Amino acid sequence: MSTHPIPFSVLDLSPVLAGETPRDAMQHTVALAQHAEALGYKRFWLAEHHNMVGIASAATSVLIGHVAGQTKTIRVGSGGIMLPNHAPLQIAEQFGTLETLYPGRIDLGLGRAPGGDQNTLRALRRGPDTADRFPQDVQELEFFFADPVPNQGIMAVPGAGLKVPLWLLGSSTFSAQLAAMLGLPFAFAAHFAPDSLHEALRLYRTTFKPSDQLTKPYAMVGVTIVAAETDAEAQYLFTSLQQAFIALRRGNPGLLQPPVADLDTIAPPGQRAGVDHALRYAIVGSPETVKTGLESLLAETGADELMITAQIFDQAARRRSFEIVAGLRESVGQAQKAA
Repeated sequence: MSTHPIPFSVLDLSPVLAGETPRDAMQHTVALAQHAEALGYKRFWLAEHHNMVGIASAATSVLIGHVAGQTKTIRVGSGGIMLPNHAPLQIAEQFGTLETLYPGRIDLGLGRAPGGDQNTLRALRRGPDTADRFPQDVQELEFFFADPVPNQGIMAVPGAGLKVPLWLLGSSTFSAQLAAMLGLPFAFAAHFAPDSLHEALRLYRTTFKPSDQLTKPYAMVGVTIVAAETDAEAQYLFTSLQQAFIALRRGNPGLLQPPVADLDTIAPPGQRAGVDHALRYAIVGSPETVKTGLESLLAETGADELMITAQIFDQAARRRSFEIVAGLRESVGQAQKAA
C-alpha cells in the first residue's frame, strides 16, 4: 500500500453546455485546468471524440497545446488519442511538437476505439479492420519517440528521442494485456465501462513485463466524482451526466443539459437500468460520502492514481466539486496508509 496519498488527475471532455458554443466549452476547459493546477492535481487529460455536438475536444492535440499554454506545471495529455484514426507518424509529430513546446509536461494516452459512429469512421477514412493493427501501431509510435539510429529511413521531427510517456487506455482486458506486454502504464475507464475493471487490473499486474519506460505496473482508474455540500445537491448535479447517458443510449446525444429535480421526467427507473449500471462506480455526494467512496474504490482496486471526471452543468459547482475532492486527498491517503 502506498505510504503517501496517491495522485489525483482530471479527465475533461470539454463538454458543450446547452445554450453555449464549443468556444465556451474550450474556455471552461482552460479555466478548469488552471483550477486543477492550483489544487494540486497531477494531470489534465482531454479525450478524442468525433461527430458529437456535446464534446469540443475532437482536435485533441490542438486543445492540449492550448491548455498547456495557459497553465504552468500540470501535466497535460490525451485520455486518449484513438490511434487507429491516425498514422503513428502524425501522432509522433504532433506530440513531439507538444513535448518540444512544453517539455516534461505532455502525456500520450492511447485508445483503440473509434471515438464515433460508423459514418464517422468512413469520414475519418478508417477501415473496418484498422483496430486490428493497434498493437503494431503502438510499437511504431514507440519507435518514432526512441533515440534515432544511424541511417534511420524515417523520423518524427520533432519527436525522435523525446520519449513522450505513452499510456494505454481501455474498457476491456485487451489493452490491459497489451500494456502489460509492452511495459506501459494502464488506465481503465471505470467511469463508463465498469464490468471488466477487476479482471483487467488483475491481468495487467500479473502479466506485466518491465520496459525502458516502466519497471513495475502502474494502474490508473477513471472515475466520475460529483461532490457538493450535501448528498442531495450532489445527486441533483449528477442528473446532467445521467441525462447525457440516457440520450446517448437513445441514439441522440446532444449538449450537456441542466440538472433536473426529478430524473423520472426524463426516463423512468425501468428505462435507466443500463445507465445506472454503466455509472455504478460513480461517487456522488457530500464530502463525507465522497471520502467513503474514495476509500472503498482505492481499497477495491489498489489504484496507483485516480483520473477524475465530472460532467457538471454549473461551472462554479464543477470547480467546487474538484475542490472538495482535492481536499480529501490527504485524509484518504492516510486511511490507505493505515490500511
